[in-house]
Amino acid sequence: MGIRHKRAVQQSRQTSSATASRIYSRKNVSRYSERARKRRRGKIIRRSIVCTLLIMLITAGSAVALWFNSIVARLNDAGIITDELRAVLVDSDVAREPFYMLLLGTDGRPGEDTYRTDSIILARIDATTQQVTLISIPRDTKVEYKGSTMKINAVFTYGQMDDGNGAEEMVEAVNELCGVQISEYAEINFSGMETLIDAVGGIDLYIPEGDAVEGDEHLSVDVPSGQQHLDGEHALAFARSRYLYADGDYTRMRHQRMVLGALADKILNSLDVSTIPAILDSLADMVHTSLSVNDIIALVNAMRGMDTDSMYSANIPSWAGDDTYIDGQSYVFVYEDALREMMERVDAGEDPQGPQTMGEGGDSSATIGDLSENSSSDWSNGTATTSDDAEAESTESE
Repeated sequence: MGIRHKRAVQQSRQTSSATASRIYSRKNVSRYSERARKRRRGKIIRRSIVCTLLIMLITAGSAVALWFNSIVARLNDAGIITDELRAVLVDSDVAREPFYMLLLGTDGRPGEDTYRTDSIILARIDATTQQVTLISIPRDTKVEYKGSTMKINAVFTYGQMDDGNGAEEMVEAVNELCGVQISEYAEINFSGMETLIDAVGGIDLYIPEGDAVEGDEHLSVDVPSGQQHLDGEHALAFARSRYLYADGDYTRMRHQRMVLGALADKILNSLDVSTIPAILDSLADMVHTSLSVNDIIALVNAMRGMDTDSMYSANIPSWAGDDTYIDGQSYVFVYEDALREMMERVDAGEDPQGPQTMGEGGDSSATIGDLSENSSSDWSNGTATTSDDAEAESTESE
């Protein structure tokens, strides 16, 4: 029998101090507890950081939402953009189909309940073709409102007296006068226009010889002729002056369309779209519109790169004189047949071939660019030349 050797007992591996601290035993209670406390503190810190970041994101998101909603609420002021107004506006997809928009310039100030319209422009906008037509309506135009004869800007005032808001009544009056269906509405007061032009950094405008604003006692600044960079105050003076010109209010309406064209050029071709919400925030107490902020941004994006000089320009076919007085009050009378024919062209997206001063129009065209090439006296004397005339002459010479 061989000798049986006793198997040596394998000694257990010594546990490292780091490992021992992770293993609970009676010998390392303190080390285990300390490590557990560190783990708990680490989890608490991580959770606190995550919760703080979430709270910051939620708070920032809420603040942005509140800010955005504040802009919308002020732009779409329920005291002006009422349910009654929206009921008379027709639906449209402003970035994808042509639509009509009524633009009013007023002398109102924030907080005032009653004010007057100084500028009335019907705009047809087609973002799909980047074509805009601006049709001015003299504020003294004779219309019928609830069985009474009055000036069209008085409709706005009477509307305010009836229900505290004249927007709905003005839309209905212009719909009836021009035979259209208006989809959107906007009004801006004088201070708002001045602030808007300053907010976009001013506008560039060529002012024809003879159209300078010099010595108008109703205004506080002069505006010289030639190429000008205008701030809000000077642009507003140019758009409001009428006593210096032979055809008075018709020149003022042309100047208003020129200012709108220059403003459109600045917004569509020079302005960073991301700045629009901040600009709207600064203007929201002075500008009111049925358009949403999203619609405004979509429309600007769709129209970017547009040649604003090619915007069609006209006023409604009309006249004023000794034969347009009623009960001692001067009115502007409309050439109704000429207006109907012009609006048929406008509705088709064509050149309106409308007048730029008193008269019926129908035999020539003009764009915003043409307005800067002719003075007030050129238009009133019938000696104005347009790009359409130049093209006709070129065709004849060929």
